[in-house]
Amino acid sequence: MTLEQDHNPTRQRGPWKWRPATVTQTICSLTLRVTNGTVPGKRDKAGRTRFSCSSLCLPTLLLSGLLVGCGDNRGKDIDVTQAAMLSNDAPLDRVTAGSPKRKTLELYTTQPATIRAFEEAALYTRASGYVSKVNVDIGDRVQAGQVLIEIDAPELHDDVRRHEALVAQAEAQLSQAEAAIVAAEAATRTAQARRVGVEAGLARAAADQQLRKAEYDRIRDLAGRGAVSEKLVDESRNQFRAAEAALAEAEAAIESARAVVEEAEANRRKAESDRIAAEANVQVAAAERERTRTMADFTKVAAPFDGVITRRKVDTGHLVYATAEARQPLLVVAHDDVVRVVVDVPETEAEWVTAGGDEADPAVITIEGIEGRSFTGRVARTAWSLDPASRSLRTEIDIANDERSLRAGMYATARIRLQRREDVVALPVTAIVDGDEGPRCCVVVDGKIEFRSVELGLRSGGEVEIVSGISETDIVVLARAAALADGQPVEVITAET
Repeated sequence: MTLEQDHNPTRQRGPWKWRPATVTQTICSLTLRVTNGTVPGKRDKAGRTRFSCSSLCLPTLLLSGLLVGCGDNRGKDIDVTQAAMLSNDAPLDRVTAGSPKRKTLELYTTQPATIRAFEEAALYTRASGYVSKVNVDIGDRVQAGQVLIEIDAPELHDDVRRHEALVAQAEAQLSQAEAAIVAAEAATRTAQARRVGVEAGLARAAADQQLRKAEYDRIRDLAGRGAVSEKLVDESRNQFRAAEAALAEAEAAIESARAVVEEAEANRRKAESDRIAAEANVQVAAAERERTRTMADFTKVAAPFDGVITRRKVDTGHLVYATAEARQPLLVVAHDDVVRVVVDVPETEAEWVTAGGDEADPAVITIEGIEGRSFTGRVARTAWSLDPASRSLRTEIDIANDERSLRAGMYATARIRLQRREDVVALPVTAIVDGDEGPRCCVVVDGKIEFRSVELGLRSGGEVEIVSGISETDIVVLARAAALADGQPVEVITAET
């Protein structure tokens, strides 16, 4: 396009106006006129005034800027096709792209840790007295049941002897009760035998009474016919009465025998009860004896398990008390054949921790004080609930410590493999665009950007698992994806594999 002003004297002067022409024609025309030395302000044969740069120092780029800056609504006359051609001549945005790769992704967490003894026991005394002997010192290795401290408490041993005597007394009373049972059983048998004899005498008395009664009736009948004398009748009557008296006596004797038997049975049952009471007394006495023996055993403080003495707060001659106020332990013993590595896993990674069994997460432990070595193990247990103060999950890893190189209190670093995904489609995290529409990727289709939504899985370092949304054959922009626009033409630079 050419910038001109109409100088025809027959016309009314008007404002400057743009006449359509191609950008190339405009630039070439101006350049040609400047090159030919056209003098500004002079008229040509057509009667027009030509404008050119007097200083000849303005670059062609300034002309292009002038054309763009002076545009107004009348600039709509510019050819749209020519503008499109200009934009197509601009260089394309170059992007690094490539296909997703199948990989094995592993998620690790690296956290500070502390070495703890697998077991630790603070030893106190249950017996009050003076310490007579301390058999160990810090650093000494001990075995379960080994006597570590001896306490002098003679009153406890006196109690043991007294209760042993009470047990003997109770056992003697039990023997007496058992003998009384034997005597009561014998007396019962005697009473039962006597009752049998009395019952036999009763039968004899009853038979004799019947005999005498029959004889008396017969003689009385004969006396009524005058066959016998009255004297014989009197004798027969007296014999009958004597038989009745004997029968009454036998009946009384049988009641007495029965009472004796019942008494013997009662005495036997009483003897049985006495034996049961005597047995209970023996058990009570024996329990008291065992209690005093146990208290006496507390005068010897023994190791609860194999381990090492880590603290000592007692010396020979100290007076120790078996009271709740005695909060200072005499000794502390730690079991160090196996140690616990205590790790606090952050809340964001707590859900990935797997403890116990063959599926437990493997871990590598490095110790700041032991250079050049690392220790391996698996997550043995977790606290399940998070610490409300730190919002972390207490996690413990058991490590064998046969060489005793790991010591309680050491500072360590634990690297735990939380997840492992094999043969998954993965992309760099720089290829993911996060927005209101969720995670997306820029896929290059026919030289243009196409945004696609994707479902993400495990993220490991600088890579992330792609669960769905793209395939392995797609060409995905691997960097600067957020700076691109949907439908934007790009030039692909293949990423190095």
